[in-house]
Amino acid sequence: MGIATGLPQATVSTEASTTTEANKKVVADFLAAINERRVEDLAHHMAHDVVDHNKIIHGEADEPGAAFEGFRQQMAAFGDARMVPQELIAEGDRVVARIVATGTHSGTHPRMPEPTHRSFEVEQIWVFTVTDGRISEIRAVSDRLGMFLQLGWDWPTAD
Repeated sequence: MGIATGLPQATVSTEASTTTEANKKVVADFLAAINERRVEDLAHHMAHDVVDHNKIIHGEADEPGAAFEGFRQQMAAFGDARMVPQELIAEGDRVVARIVATGTHSGTHPRMPEPTHRSFEVEQIWVFTVTDGRISEIRAVSDRLGMFLQLGWDWPTAD
């Protein structure tokens, strides 16, 4: 029992701490590859069958591994895009990243084929699952409405 509080003393295993730090490094290195446009390096950071529960781009295939094409398309559409981590928080095999994403719509995009040359800045929360040193699952929440308004894009309607 803790002397001052009467609560059990928390102990953190060195192995668990090392694993969470390694998982945070995987995510930080992945974001660096995105920011530096190293598309060929994404396979070093994402599993070949990574499952992306967040539709990165309209029209992206909903199947394992489709995130590679989604990220490639995003980089083509937003040539100066950056995903700057403000916080990385890890527990077990999960890493949560609070990110500020910025960019200028300078290339073609399936949702808006003609570049608007307008810029955006939004906050995003990403949850990555890391398995065997690679990102195996991605979930994200983003201010899409704010992004669409800043870019001058029409909000999608239901079919």
